[in-house]
Amino acid sequence: MTRFSPSDDDRKVPMDPAAIAAHIPHGLFILASAFEDCCCGIMVQWVQRCSLDPVVVMISLQRGQPVEPLIRDSRAFTLCQISEDDRFLKRKFSPDNEVRDDVFITNSCRNAPSGSPILEHAMSYMDCELLRNVDLDNDYRLYIGQVHHAELLTPSRPAMYYGQPNGKRAS
Repeated sequence: MTRFSPSDDDRKVPMDPAAIAAHIPHGLFILASAFEDCCCGIMVQWVQRCSLDPVVVMISLQRGQPVEPLIRDSRAFTLCQISEDDRFLKRKFSPDNEVRDDVFITNSCRNAPSGSPILEHAMSYMDCELLRNVDLDNDYRLYIGQVHHAELLTPSRPAMYYGQPNGKRAS
């Protein structure tokens, strides 16, 4: 066990937990689901792998998103990963985009085995069965899904970020 001298303790600076958590990387994904005649997709940034056997992923989603009832009713969702240089999907699914046309009609899509939409322009996708949603005591909810199908659609570098949870690189 390494012992630190008193001078090492003097260099430790207490920081805000959010500032430390900002060092955890996050990427850009389109979370999509469909039920009956409705489909919806939104951009999410907080996706985490939970296990490898079976492959399970977790998404942190702000409450009140229009995709939530579709995920709960269909018990399925897709995660389409956005590549680093894909300005088109970033713009179409940006929360700042005021044009709310149906992006699944105006873009090349197909259905995953679960029935959830896959954006053909995405880098990759994972088709997931909803295992559970967890109601947190804040303004977010966790969705946990087992990946049953996945495909690399376009080999590319994923959009990965550190810092700001808005898709902008920390300065």
